[in-house]
Amino acid sequence: MSELPPATLFGLDPLLLSTALLIATYAAIVVERINRAIVALVGGALMIGFGVIDQRQAIAGEDFNTLALLVGMMLLVALARRSGMFQYLAIVAAKLGRGHPAAIMALLAVVTALVSALLDNVTTVLLIAPVTLVIAQELKVPPYPFLFVEIFASNIGGTATLIGDPPNIIIGSAAGLSFNDFVINLGPVVLLVLIAQLAVNHWVWGRAMRVAPENRARVMAFDPRQAITDPRLLRQSLLVLGLVILAFILARRLRLEPGTIALAGAALLLLLDNWPRPAEEQSHAVHGIFAEVEWVTIFFFVGLFIIVAGVEHAGLLSLLADELIHFTGGDLTVTTLAILWASAILSAVIDNIPFVATMIPVIKSMAPTFGGPEGLLPLWWSLSLGACLGGNGTLIGASANLTVAGIGERAGVPFRFVPFLLLAFPMMLMSILVSTAYVYLRYL
Repeated sequence: MSELPPATLFGLDPLLLSTALLIATYAAIVVERINRAIVALVGGALMIGFGVIDQRQAIAGEDFNTLALLVGMMLLVALARRSGMFQYLAIVAAKLGRGHPAAIMALLAVVTALVSALLDNVTTVLLIAPVTLVIAQELKVPPYPFLFVEIFASNIGGTATLIGDPPNIIIGSAAGLSFNDFVINLGPVVLLVLIAQLAVNHWVWGRAMRVAPENRARVMAFDPRQAITDPRLLRQSLLVLGLVILAFILARRLRLEPGTIALAGAALLLLLDNWPRPAEEQSHAVHGIFAEVEWVTIFFFVGLFIIVAGVEHAGLLSLLADELIHFTGGDLTVTTLAILWASAILSAVIDNIPFVATMIPVIKSMAPTFGGPEGLLPLWWSLSLGACLGGNGTLIGASANLTVAGIGERAGVPFRFVPFLLLAFPMMLMSILVSTAYVYLRYL
């Protein structure tokens, strides 16, 4: 058990106190009556204020690599999207589909998955969903199936890489897993899941969609070049994003952490974009870009890391690890598959970010049982697959789901919890079945 802090307020038992704070934080996040960043920061403050951990331990609990990676990628995407490159991709996908709704649906799903893997899924849907609404309107087909498909594609594609989904960022930083590790180990199963999902999409929606010739002609008349609003920024963005992805691939040889690479890339693109401008104009532009960073998400992580550090120091996570090993009999196969399915089910009903942050130290403490850190690799991949794919199970399972729902509802396309659940949950279970077969055959 981890070393306990000297004393807690009123002499309360640190294990019970930290557990109560963790449960209260999770409950407040699920209920969503108070913004989750406020909940996490208050929970972290109470962990310190009640004496479960001190300030030094709280700071040590912060994963600055994860925070740097998130901020760096958010800055990069906020600047790059101003060039119009993402809208360009969506329009090209529609034209490649020759105006056929089933083909456009499949191509938009592929584009969404690919961009989500290279950037992040929330940003991807923010950029592609509005263009999708325009395409659906011109085709005169219901936009709901297209938006639904993009939710699934964003979460599936984001599973493939270190930077595609916040749970992977946390797992990669904590377990020392590189960009290449994620691509090599999760890329194949993500491709299989995406193919299966495309087939289901076509069976549920695509095969029944029909459009009039004049509506197809309107979509084919779209000019993707008009989406490019800043050609100079586009060239700069492609150059910097290419360098960042190359650096992710070579990170171990370069001896650089992903957070350093992302921040360096953001700094370079900001420099290239602002270099010719007068100082006052630069200041205005930089303030605008930094305002687009999702600071609510960043400070949610700040508070969450303190909460997790508190329950770890109090010994709760070691206790959970011991119970999990006892439940599975210390069998690697049973433990791996239990983590995969538990992660998927729980991530469908609670936010996958705090769940993953809580599970990481639990899995780390199992290292002696499974022969050291190398023996934990199947568990890490199961946690990632379960948390990222499980987010597709309900409307509240992942941030991308709520983002698309918000865009849809503002455009008059209602997203309701139960109808979404009845379609999404079985589809999510299908992806976990594919993942189960993959994990078992490759690692167990």
